[in-house]
Amino acid sequence: MAGPVKTEGIVLRSMRYGEADRILHLYTPARGKVGAIAKGVRRTKSRFGGRLEPFFHLDLILHEGRSDLLTVTSAETVAAHARLRVDGSALDAAARASDAVSRLFDTQEPHPSVFRLLANELGLIDDDPAAHATHANQLAFRLKLLLAAGLAPQLAACAACGQRDDLVGFSGAEGGVVCAGCEAGAFPIDAAAHAFMTAALGTPLVRGPTAAPRVLAQVERAIGATVEHHGAGRLRAARAE
Repeated sequence: MAGPVKTEGIVLRSMRYGEADRILHLYTPARGKVGAIAKGVRRTKSRFGGRLEPFFHLDLILHEGRSDLLTVTSAETVAAHARLRVDGSALDAAARASDAVSRLFDTQEPHPSVFRLLANELGLIDDDPAAHATHANQLAFRLKLLLAAGLAPQLAACAACGQRDDLVGFSGAEGGVVCAGCEAGAFPIDAAAHAFMTAALGTPLVRGPTAAPRVLAQVERAIGATVEHHGAGRLRAARAE
């Protein structure tokens, strides 16, 4: 139904359009990912100022008409996350987090938990890039996104036979870790990578686990295999340190 839509939103992407407009990809708690146009935003005297740039967390009023794109009529800042646009490592981590949400949740289905997770992740990176703009943090965030999407890998027991011991491989097709007897077609994964994934799913991002680069490479491969098996596309590689 046409009319105003009041919502919070996080700007995932902002693209120039025409002489003075911008097309925005927004993630919202009640409408998922939506597209919107901000008319005249690139003019010097625009009432929006610089608030419609990537990573801004906003209170928005959008107008819904006949177009697939909503129109931004009001935008007030909830969190500007200024450091995410001036610190290289923070910018990179924020962009990859936003891209992962955009790819895994590319629908208008509401996922309020995903909105809160992204808002929390951007806030942590902005607050302390040295602690949170890391490869380990990016992978922990992605594992939590998989959980929110209902795609979290089976980690408690062999995804093929249910055995709880001798878990030595990971299979995207089976949906998680596998034992020595079921490892055909799987790739090796060691105890440290298994432990990282378990801890990441059960620990708040602010206290997320860390691991050696070799371990994180295995975790990233497991995440990629899970995403691709479920037909959710392919995520950009997380930044290696």
